[in-house]
Amino acid sequence: MNTPKELMYTKDHEWVKFIDDTTVVMGITDYAQHALGDLVFVNLPEVGDGCTAGEPVADVESVKAVSDVFCPVTGTVSKINEELLDAPEKINEDPYAAWMCEISDVTDKEELLTAEQYEALVAEEE
Repeated sequence: MNTPKELMYTKDHEWVKFIDDTTVVMGITDYAQHALGDLVFVNLPEVGDGCTAGEPVADVESVKAVSDVFCPVTGTVSKINEELLDAPEKINEDPYAAWMCEISDVTDKEELLTAEQYEALVAEEE
């Protein structure tokens, strides 16, 4: 399992990369994409949508099931990765390059985990 040390993580298997103090990009982790299997569809939020930490912000559909993607922070969606709408398999190929959305005006980030904390969480789940 690939867990880049420079990212932050959630208990729901999302990753977060801080661009600056109030802006992040986010996606799903290597563990999550592997558990889901081949992704065939991604439903992303609209630019301008508000999102709340712990609430669904997007969903992904695999050959196995449809799964919610939870917002790791509270803020406003400022960009989406439109490439994923036509090529959801990019998440399977490189989940850390295939960011889903950028969130600005970030607050409520206290629940984020370090890479080490996330690896320990995954080890407990396996």
